[in-house]
Amino acid sequence: MVTRPPRKKSPPAAADAAPAKPRAKKPRTPRSHHYHVYVIELSDEVWNVGRFRRANPDYLLGQPFVYVGMTGLDPDVRFDKHKAGIQANVYVQKWGIRLLPALYAMYNPMPYEGARDMEVELGIALRELGYGVWQA
Repeated sequence: MVTRPPRKKSPPAAADAAPAKPRAKKPRTPRSHHYHVYVIELSDEVWNVGRFRRANPDYLLGQPFVYVGMTGLDPDVRFDKHKAGIQANVYVQKWGIRLLPALYAMYNPMPYEGARDMEVELGIALRELGYGVWQA
């Protein structure tokens, strides 16, 4: 009995194959650059909490109340986790309203050290503008 080698499939004819489109390359960020800072608007009711008031002696009437944080997740996912009580900050869980991407989107994504430092710097900058700020 003679054994034959397996048949090789021939490539499709040029007429049968659709022309390949070049993929648009999006700029890749290094894997280490997946951290984000984020800002969440808090309800005005948070001003009734003494601990929050004591942390913001220079608050200017009319400015928003915010929580500033950092995460390795997408800020939307992190906000949802805060509201669901998963590793949540009590101020965000009770009084969190929405993300304020206009205050943080230009900085993201970044490496861990950059996000850690930017969280502090962003909180300081917002306090200087008269915002009521809470950072964990």
